[in-house]
Amino acid sequence: MRALYTILLLVGSNIFMTLAWYGHLKWKQLNFLNSKGLLWIILFSWGIAFFEYILMVPANRLGSRETGGSMDLFQLKILQEAISLIVFTVVVLFLFKGENLHWRHVTAFILILIALYLVYKPNQ
Repeated sequence: MRALYTILLLVGSNIFMTLAWYGHLKWKQLNFLNSKGLLWIILFSWGIAFFEYILMVPANRLGSRETGGSMDLFQLKILQEAISLIVFTVVVLFLFKGENLHWRHVTAFILILIALYLVYKPNQ
């Protein structure tokens, strides 16, 4: 159950992360941001990233062997990156309509999934 909670928290965390890191590129269409400078946009993004950390820290604590979970740090990191790319892709395809998914992107994602398989493969 801890692994499932870890995954769900990582998905939520990565939604906030994607919006904090890339959302401001889309928000330029919002009038209240057009009148603000870069520093205000950075602070606004940090405010969103705060919620990323609220979810990310418990996700890592639940998943880590150091605190009773089942994953080592490499597994947690590769899992987080795979989830990050999936969330990023979904957000970009739905929020940033002008971006296209290319075969190279899909190939890169497959390689990340192979990395995920390799870190979770039992030692033999």
